[in-house]
Amino acid sequence: MILVSSCLGGIECRYNGSHAASEKIRKLVDEKKAVMACPELLGGFSTPREPAEIIGGTGEDVLNGTAKIVTASGEDVTELYMEGAAKTLAYAKEINASAVILKENSPSCGSGFIYNGTFSGKKITGSGVTAALLKQAGYRVISENELNDIL
Repeated sequence: MILVSSCLGGIECRYNGSHAASEKIRKLVDEKKAVMACPELLGGFSTPREPAEIIGGTGEDVLNGTAKIVTASGEDVTELYMEGAAKTLAYAKEINASAVILKENSPSCGSGFIYNGTFSGKKITGSGVTAALLKQAGYRVISENELNDIL
């Protein structure tokens, strides 16, 4: 079973209330080859919500306590992101996920790129906190841009 970001499956759960649907991912879900999860909703966020970025590093740094995740207005929301990451990992274990496809650039789900923490639209190489936790646990985590690598 493949675990995918809910927004990629067409659920309107992104910070701005939109989705980022991929027809290939919707097909995987429809064929019962994939299931969806949104780490941010699992962490307790609602939709829509204020944008957030990792300040001071990447998801790996958030996990080791040297970076945090804050909203554009400066609220520290690290704990909610950490809770969502932990619940997503538990779900991946529960379904025995063979791979995980997450939404690129997100402070939760980015697997190769995230925003740089300045809220300027600039990106850096790195993972979001959920992607980092799943990678540490040994899961293969890719973005929607790498979908053909596993199909």
